[in-house]
Amino acid sequence: MKTIPQKTLIKNGRLIDPKNNVDQVTDLLIDDFQVTKIAKNITESADHTIDASGKIVAPGLIDIHVHFREPGDEEEETIASGSAAAVAGGYTSVVCMPNTNPPIDEATAVEYVHRMGRQARKTFIHVMGAITKDRAGQELSEMGLMSQAGAVGFTDDGCGVQDTAVMLRAMKYASMLNQVVSQHCEDRSLAGNGVMNAGYNATVLGLPGIDPLAEEMMLWRDIQLAKKTGTRYHAQHISTAGAVKIIRQAKSEGLPVTCEVTPHHLLLTEEAIADYNTNFKVNPPLRTPKDIEALKQAVHDGLIDALATDHAPHLQSEKELEFLAAPCGMVGIECALPLYRKALIDAGVCDWPQMLSMLTWRPAHIINVEKGSLAVGDRADVVVIDPDAPWIIDATKFYSKSRNCPYQGWAVKGKVLYTLVAGEIRFEAKD
Repeated sequence: MKTIPQKTLIKNGRLIDPKNNVDQVTDLLIDDFQVTKIAKNITESADHTIDASGKIVAPGLIDIHVHFREPGDEEEETIASGSAAAVAGGYTSVVCMPNTNPPIDEATAVEYVHRMGRQARKTFIHVMGAITKDRAGQELSEMGLMSQAGAVGFTDDGCGVQDTAVMLRAMKYASMLNQVVSQHCEDRSLAGNGVMNAGYNATVLGLPGIDPLAEEMMLWRDIQLAKKTGTRYHAQHISTAGAVKIIRQAKSEGLPVTCEVTPHHLLLTEEAIADYNTNFKVNPPLRTPKDIEALKQAVHDGLIDALATDHAPHLQSEKELEFLAAPCGMVGIECALPLYRKALIDAGVCDWPQMLSMLTWRPAHIINVEKGSLAVGDRADVVVIDPDAPWIIDATKFYSKSRNCPYQGWAVKGKVLYTLVAGEIRFEAKD
């Protein structure tokens, strides 16, 4: 028995479907989980009608980098709470990282996350499996079995694979499976025990720094391996001007290399750490205005393939530890869209269609799934956005179980009004 209206009609919205180069005011009819008609002045009756006048109607957002902490740290986040947070942010599909406890490094763990996602019935849950067993960087995981179980790629996220020979073997196997390998680019021999960007500010604060070379050296190494193997390679949360140059060169050579950037690396600099607020402690660390300028230029030039949140919940008790001991990471999936608007659209870096392309079909292409568009016949994963609605970010009202949000109290514009997953309204703004 269906628990949703058989038909949903979205009227008079600005339909932006970057994959199909659509940007027009029109109506959208959803019937039996699919988009069945796109036209002006649709008069067919529907069980549910949404007036989207003055609003943006777009494919549901896709986040290819989230941490929902299950299994192992359910006190920080669960797949159910993370899924609720995701649809509140307009996301209809997310990709969970494998740095759970225990790690997602074998097929049954992949199947478990998928099962919990189906039970939550909010957003679609995808999974990346670990590259190495226990994410220890030494012995390859059962990549083939995880791929058969539905993993959409492999990463030891949180730990860069330090051993070059291990990474080379992983790329060869992933190439055989036609899977993407994603890397947290950090050379530990250069990063050491750093907790923030290396430089003047780290010296003043008395904190050990992470040199940008730690990111750039591993990224350069991996791209050489991708060149040798032909493997699809994805650089996670790039943060430095040097990383942008490396990616730019790789793409100019036609290599199968993609990358992502986060809201915090577009909006926040190392100066935010001046009062030792651990909500600003992330890895890779917040960098300099020069790095932000390079990242924004990369977005403008089409070099950035995906906008990812790196949603990373932590307990308040953990974040209240001293800066050296507190864990890295921040939550933000529920407020990512207005943050991207602030960083990119308000700053004149790009327009809505370009920004939405990095939130829809381009991340879908990285993980090789058929999502991120709203043509007739497509599954009806839809987000309705009021692009100019002002609101105040209040982490105490988040659906996420954690509150480690550095944007608390920020005034932003752009609000998700509805999120539809397979035609069913999974989120509706209350005010």
